[in-house]
Amino acid sequence: MKRNIITTSDGSKTIQIEEWNEQYHSIHGAIQEANHVFLKHGLQNYCHTERSRSAFENNLKIDNNCHTELAEVSILEIGFGTGLNAFLTLIEAEKLKLNINYVGIEAYPVELNEINQLNYVELISKEHEAIFESLHDTSWEEQHHITSNFQLEKQQKFFKDIKATNEFNIIYFDAFGARVQPDLWTEDIFKIMFNALKDNGVLVTYSAKGSVRRAMQAVGFVVERLPGPPGKREMLRATKHSV
Repeated sequence: MKRNIITTSDGSKTIQIEEWNEQYHSIHGAIQEANHVFLKHGLQNYCHTERSRSAFENNLKIDNNCHTELAEVSILEIGFGTGLNAFLTLIEAEKLKLNINYVGIEAYPVELNEINQLNYVELISKEHEAIFESLHDTSWEEQHHITSNFQLEKQQKFFKDIKATNEFNIIYFDAFGARVQPDLWTEDIFKIMFNALKDNGVLVTYSAKGSVRRAMQAVGFVVERLPGPPGKREMLRATKHSV
C-alpha cells in the first residue's frame, strides 16, 4: 500500500496510508492529539489520581510532582508506530521525575527513511534529537535504557498475541481506526488489554465509537467519555478497578 508523509493542522507530520485514507496520527494535529489523549488524559491524569489516592491514604499534602509511590510507571503502547507517543512520554517523565518502563507493540515497524522525514524533534525538543533517534535505532525484543529514567522494549507482534498479566499501569491504545481494522477493537482484544493492566490501571484511546465503548464495558472496564482532541468531539478512558 502506498504511504505518504503529510503535514497535519498543527504543523507536525504523520504517515498516511493512501488506500485506506488512514493516518498514523490525526490530520487535525499529530502532536496535539498525542498530548491530549495520551499525555493529558493518560499519564498526567494517572499520576494525579495516584498522587491523590496516596495523599488521602497517608494524610499528605499534594505537591506538583508525583510522590515516591509513583517512582515507576509501566506503560504499554498498542501501535508504537512513529514513536511520537514514546518521545512525548519520555520528556514528560523528566518533568514529573518518573521512571518509565515502556513497552511498544508494533506488527509492522515503520521504516527509518519514513522516520527521518518526520519533524517531531524540530517541533518538540531539538535537545532530545539523539534520544528520539535512539527510540528507533535500538533493537527489537530487548529492553534498553534510553535515558536514566526511561526503559524501552519494542516488541514486533500482533496485538492478539500479547500475554501480559497485571503488568502495566497505563495502556496507550493507538491502533488504526475501527473503520479500517475493526478486528483490533473487539471484546477479545480489550480482554487482553484488561488482563495486561494492574488494578486501577487505565487505557486511553482517541476513539469514541459506541461499539468500542460497549466492547470495553463488556470485559469489565469502567469507561468515561472525555472531551476529544482537536477535530474530535470525544475520546475514551477505561479503568480497571479491583473487584
